[in-house]
Amino acid sequence: MSDAGGAIGQLASGIGTALPALLVLVWLAVTVVLSVVGVGLLMVPGVLGALHALAGRERARLARHGPEVIAPEPPPTQLRLALVDATTRRELRWLVRHATLGLLLGVLGALLPLVAVRDTAFPLVWKLAPADATATSIGFGTADSWLDAFAVTLLGVGWIAIILGLTPGMARLQGQPGRWLLAAGPDTDLSLRIAELTATRAAALDAHATELRRIERSLHDGTQNRLVTVTVLLGAARRQVARDPAGADELLERAQSAAEQALAELRTVSRSILPPVLADRGLAGALSGLAAECAVPCRTDVEAPERCAASVEATAYFVVAEALTNIAKHSGAGQAAVTVRARGGRLGLRIEDDGHGGADEDGGSGLTGIRRRVAAHDGTLRVTSPPGGPTTLEVDLPCGS
Repeated sequence: MSDAGGAIGQLASGIGTALPALLVLVWLAVTVVLSVVGVGLLMVPGVLGALHALAGRERARLARHGPEVIAPEPPPTQLRLALVDATTRRELRWLVRHATLGLLLGVLGALLPLVAVRDTAFPLVWKLAPADATATSIGFGTADSWLDAFAVTLLGVGWIAIILGLTPGMARLQGQPGRWLLAAGPDTDLSLRIAELTATRAAALDAHATELRRIERSLHDGTQNRLVTVTVLLGAARRQVARDPAGADELLERAQSAAEQALAELRTVSRSILPPVLADRGLAGALSGLAAECAVPCRTDVEAPERCAASVEATAYFVVAEALTNIAKHSGAGQAAVTVRARGGRLGLRIEDDGHGGADEDGGSGLTGIRRRVAAHDGTLRVTSPPGGPTTLEVDLPCGS
């Protein structure tokens, strides 16, 4: 059932690129026709740019539902170079297939659940329908009795069987042209991807080193000083216990207070390494707790039916925690929202506020640290914060890393 649900979601998401693909295909055809009289030559850079941008969107969509589609080097938008460019030719072949078969499969994937629900539930509403109304979702037959109504239900069960049996294959068929034609070929220079992975590894190491320094500083400046105080107070109390029992008792109380403070700071440091609330309540519960503690009213909307790797959930938790801290300190917002979706092996976060905007990574807002944490998992961070607001942070993480 979960496979069919994911397949339907993938098919429906394909409409988001298949419809633009159909428009680009029509635009391309008009450009070719007008090129005969020379006017279409002026449209070539625009239509090629739209083609390349749409292909990039399809790669990103496919990556959300499966393995990453490694992009080749950016193809040209000049006519002479595009005519001999292998990447452009592959993208054109994908465009034709996705605008036709991909769109058809996407529409079927979106319609099948609707007709299945409609036909399965028909006995509940058939008495309310006009006498000559079509009984089935495919446009034939009328229902004059309960037997006819339940026959329509059998058709609904057939739709459900089709959904369970065929939609995973339909989703693969819809995605295959993109995975075959939009990926970098064997002769493509992958140095850019290697450089990107090298930079990601460096960011991961840097984030790890920064986290170790933070933990060391917290232990040195906080807990260690408290424990030194406890040791000094205990030593002083031991020396005074014989000659001044009352003074020794006061010192012991101060030592106990310092020990309790040290214990509280140790708990704070341990929670900052891997919050236990993630194991106890899951990501949804942990983020609800963060939202409840935020100084700015914040709502959460979390749909993560399956747990991600612990390190990914911890990264998501710290991203939201840092973002909400930034909102409370810098944004002047009246409200904030956190949306989380886990689909197709990817975890997507969206943190929004209605503040004055203008967030700057170089301004000490914590965005650099968020970007490093996300890059450590080979994820992506996109910040939209125009002057006047609103500010939106969108994070995409692989669930299994």
